[in-house]
Amino acid sequence: MESGFKAAAENAVQKAMSAGADMAEAYLNNGRELVIEVRNGAVETMKLAGDRGLGIRVFQSDRLGFAFTTDLNDTAIGEVVGQAIANAGNAEPDPRHALPRPSASYPRLDLYDPLIKAATVEHKIELARTMENEARNYDQRISVIESATYQDGEVEVILVNSLGVSLQYSGAYCGMYIDLVAGGGEDSQTGFAMDYSLHLKDLDPVRLGKEAAHRAVRMLGAKRGSTTQAAVVLDPYIATGFLGVVAPALSAEAVQKGRSLFAGKVGQPVASELFNLVDDGALAEGIASAPFDGEGAPTAETVLIKNGVLQCFLHNTYTAAKDGVSSTGNGIRGSFKGTPEVGYTNFFLQPGNRSAEQIIGEVKSGLYLTEVMGLHTANPISGDFSFGASGLWIENGKLSYPVRGMAVAGNIMEVIKNVDAVGSDLQFFGGKGSPTLRISRMSISG
Repeated sequence: MESGFKAAAENAVQKAMSAGADMAEAYLNNGRELVIEVRNGAVETMKLAGDRGLGIRVFQSDRLGFAFTTDLNDTAIGEVVGQAIANAGNAEPDPRHALPRPSASYPRLDLYDPLIKAATVEHKIELARTMENEARNYDQRISVIESATYQDGEVEVILVNSLGVSLQYSGAYCGMYIDLVAGGGEDSQTGFAMDYSLHLKDLDPVRLGKEAAHRAVRMLGAKRGSTTQAAVVLDPYIATGFLGVVAPALSAEAVQKGRSLFAGKVGQPVASELFNLVDDGALAEGIASAPFDGEGAPTAETVLIKNGVLQCFLHNTYTAAKDGVSSTGNGIRGSFKGTPEVGYTNFFLQPGNRSAEQIIGEVKSGLYLTEVMGLHTANPISGDFSFGASGLWIENGKLSYPVRGMAVAGNIMEVIKNVDAVGSDLQFFGGKGSPTLRISRMSISG
């Protein structure tokens, strides 16, 4: 931690208060990211990028002004404070603007693995190479490795406000992903695998290489399925994609703006009784964990849907003031260049107690869905969707043959109501995760 950073943040808040602000907040972020891409055993790209700067929010007569700078010297801080004050003068007054006060406690989290920084670049290149080799050696039909990538980053965050909040933390993460193609010509299929972790020792390039190759090879020879209504089993990656459609609708901001499927439904059943959906910014080992959010509110576990019943929404300080509740610690900032929006942290469906094999084993005839196209086209207001789909057809409890060129259609609310089995295999893909899910009935067209 550079000692001058905290002083720069304190200086900005002090200058804002001296210039007539009623409240002020400085958010300082210092980050770096390394990306190494390997192709055919050789390093194709290596990118090391850093970004640091300070964002200042000032509140004056219920008006909010914001500005940011990458220069942390005294003169530049004076100028950016002046800019924020001027911006506040042009804003509409809103009495719900607020800043959090210091909390009695913040979660204690282990977010910084020194081995990530200490490991040599050669070691990191070797991890990507190993992943690529394992994929290639898995099956001779692996024809192209599109990318085998290692990535890591670290960040220091400092947040100071005029109400006495003075916080800082350091974090680091690492991850790997691989994209590849099996077969060729008319019959080529893609496969991928990814994993992100807070600890370097947890990355397993051998597993990832084999998993991506397996995903591609098992789809070779896929044919069109027939049009039917049947049970659909979502693998964890696809289930997580469906959760990504649900997530924005659980933000209080979306509810307040009339853009949520869940508006007015707190306390009502909105999903299957097996459905327990959580956002947890203080999750141990969570890639999106932090002791406080982008405004300085402590992070916590927020149970959004419990046994199918909607419990609450995600809030930052502003949306909480609007609804007369407390922030859930979901004031999320992409960087120092923006103000806090309502967002999710570690957003996941709690696992059940059954294996994926057991869940598939109970299906007489249905689809194990492993790939969808156009997930982003789902209508966030109505919940209606129609996606291109491929996967493996289930017959008598066994994965029997690959199918592609299908479409699955329906409504996201119906999907979560029709969940009739939840797996024990919770898997995270970045900040979102899910176990295997089974939907009792969906419309499938060939």
